Amino acid sequence: MANVSEKFGLRPYRKLDGTPLVGAQNRYTIASGHTTAIFQGDMVIPLTSGNIDRHSAGSGTAILGVFNGCFYTDPTTQKPTYRNYYPGSVAASDITAFVVDDPDAVFLVDADSAFTRADLYTNYSVTNTTGVTQTGLSKVQLDVSTASTNATFAVQAIDISQDPDNSDTTVDNANILVRINNHFYRSGTGV
Repeated sequence: MANVSEKFGLRPYRKLDGTPLVGAQNRYTIASGHTTAIFQGDMVIPLTSGNIDRHSAGSGTAILGVFNGCFYTDPTTQKPTYRNYYPGSVAASDITAFVVDDPDAVFLVDADSAFTRADLYTNYSVTNTTGVTQTGLSKVQLDVSTASTNATFAVQAIDISQDPDNSDTTVDNANILVRINNHFYRSGTGV
């Protein structure tokens, strides 16, 4: 059966030890006027300014976690605004991002091509596709062509989804369980 082609970035799934990931997330800030859009399911990195930014595919920068929405006071309407994505270029001094930053979190991600059992336990980069403003969801996928033992690659594949609509490893778009491989809170490097 063909897999459902659905791009959603990284979706929190569970913890590495098998226990539920119970909505755990922490607050971070996005600089006022920051131009890069960040979508729900995008990985984010820490900046030396004390703010966060969207992770770029192929970057070796340690990853802080996965973006899960934001809050800010809309500069035009002056109303509190909650969104599942940051649209970019918002001139507000209170932009608060919510990030799933547990180093033991496991995420579900869509593979951009066929992914077999032999592809497990390898490190991967992700695609660098911009998300969808109508839904606020990321379109990042696991970049199967980047399989490597490179320790700075973004994620490590640990299992294939058991969802019957997205577990066919003979075609594109199988859902894969991954952990953040190059996690900021594990690297000890600082910014």
